[in-house]
Amino acid sequence: MHQNTIKAIDLRSDTVTRPSPAMLEAMVQAEVGDDVFGEDPTVNRLEKRVAEILGLEAAVFMPTGTMSNQAAVRAHTMPGDEIILEADAHIFRYEAGAPAALSGVMCQCIRGRRGLFTTAEMLAVVRASDLHFPVSRLVCLENTHNYGGGSIWPLDQLIDVVRAARQRGIKTHLDGARLWNASVATGIPESDYAREFDSVSVCFSKGLGAPVGSALAGSFDFVKKARRCRKQFGGGMRQAGLLAAAALYALEHHRSQLPQDHANARLLAEALATMTGIEVDLPDVVTNIVVFQVTSMPAPELAARLEKSGVRILARGPDTLRAVTHRDVSRDEIQQAIEIIQEICQRR
Repeated sequence: MHQNTIKAIDLRSDTVTRPSPAMLEAMVQAEVGDDVFGEDPTVNRLEKRVAEILGLEAAVFMPTGTMSNQAAVRAHTMPGDEIILEADAHIFRYEAGAPAALSGVMCQCIRGRRGLFTTAEMLAVVRASDLHFPVSRLVCLENTHNYGGGSIWPLDQLIDVVRAARQRGIKTHLDGARLWNASVATGIPESDYAREFDSVSVCFSKGLGAPVGSALAGSFDFVKKARRCRKQFGGGMRQAGLLAAAALYALEHHRSQLPQDHANARLLAEALATMTGIEVDLPDVVTNIVVFQVTSMPAPELAARLEKSGVRILARGPDTLRAVTHRDVSRDEIQQAIEIIQEICQRR
């Protein structure tokens, strides 16, 4: 006898999204070849489309966002160099020490505000030309900023930082894993955010719902270097068109649905703000990430209680939790999650 199981409302991350039936059909129908030889037509179409969207010359399909970011670091730097980034950047916080392990570079971190920093703050940490110092070789920005709660870089601030770095001969990289979210939230095309950078990474396996994949874009010369880095890192794929077809489908059909994720995040945040023992800064909820504080119990305890009641949310510290809305959680399920959180907080 089979027991009935209740589907968990999974708000841990937008990485938990799964392919839609139509996406799976696109994968089945994909025309494939050997991508390492440059002969997979579906991968080639994806790379061309990404470059077009970002307003850059070329792109290379990557298995993961971490590999995409780290291939960019490797292609832009030499061992002993230093990269400049915000202290909570994904490249620094969540990529397993890869800048040091894979590229032999140091990280100079700026303590920003919700993941953002100013041109003055960036220039203050650029190294002087001195044989005792590492060379400031690369500045990395993240948009939207994961740890910053889905914060979006103001376009003029982003451009100012990038141009100031360029004037000093420093390369720039954009970790745009959720750049799609920044674009739909502001109405600013991805290309307006991307075209100033020497390289840009974007992800297909978060809010867009593809099972796997990211892309790294830049100039023709840069992408040629990045392909070699991908090969060195073990990311050279063969009949990768199966995966590229999912990413292409996501770009053309799922990108336009992201506003619903943002609306669901706003619904959740506004409800949380009314609950006793929970604090949330509503102006900070601008995309699909809701960061909130709990004062009535330790955050891990609330997360554990919610898990038992069918709502999955990550504790991000002793008093902080993060919920991420995505295409696999409906508005009705968000309302259910709100009711469950309310009940647990009242019971406490």
